[in-house]
Amino acid sequence: MKNHKEKVVAAIAGAITMYLQAEREAKIPVEVPREEPVQMYTPARPIVTPSLWAISGRQAAMEMRRMLQMRLFR
Repeated sequence: MKNHKEKVVAAIAGAITMYLQAEREAKIPVEVPREEPVQMYTPARPIVTPSLWAISGRQAAMEMRRMLQMRLFR
């Protein structure tokens, strides 16, 4: 049984190593023989903050659910 567990641990470690290697290779920019620069990554979208009304509504819904779970709402 111990040998089986060692094989499972080795397989998991190998899978993690392969995943990390693939992730590193994906981040390396590819050289493109062009005169104009090529944008390799898309820029991040601007962060949109939620409105206070949305936050208040979510908070009220969560409070109602908590009250129903605790059976205080009658």
